[in-house]
Amino acid sequence: MLLGLSLFYVGAVLILNGLWMLGRIGDREIAVINLFTGGLTLLVSLKLAFGDGADAASIKGAALSLLFSFTYLWVAFNRLSGADGRGLGWFSLFVAITAVPVAIDTLRAASSTWEWWLGLSWAAWSVLWLMFFMLLALQRPIARLTATLAIGQGVLTGWLPGYLLLTGVLR
Repeated sequence: MLLGLSLFYVGAVLILNGLWMLGRIGDREIAVINLFTGGLTLLVSLKLAFGDGADAASIKGAALSLLFSFTYLWVAFNRLSGADGRGLGWFSLFVAITAVPVAIDTLRAASSTWEWWLGLSWAAWSVLWLMFFMLLALQRPIARLTATLAIGQGVLTGWLPGYLLLTGVLR
């Protein structure tokens, strides 16, 4: 259920961040969903890493989830402080590179539709983080494309699977 909870709000924040990048939401207002989702995924990660029954697999899950948490908290910080985002761009490169072997390992071990979806999601997230690197650190003019991809991934890799997990359609 924690994965469903996390993905549901990851979907929301990706969709809303995409809308923000398209100029539909103000800088200070977008910080709210980023703080909430970053805080929520941080709490989930802490439970996975330090809660009852924590093991190597749950600690790995926590480490990977924290990539999302830190990204959203950094977006919120940038929006509230007026920072230009170059630091977040370089962090996004680190995450994009990290997500590639996660995607490969997940796809290699996949034996169910859910596991295939998860591996493909990691590949998609790697591309999105790479685009954030190019947009923020290298200042490439790809905001509209990045925003559109964030909205699409928000629906397909976050909101929809999160909702299906929460409602018990996926297990």
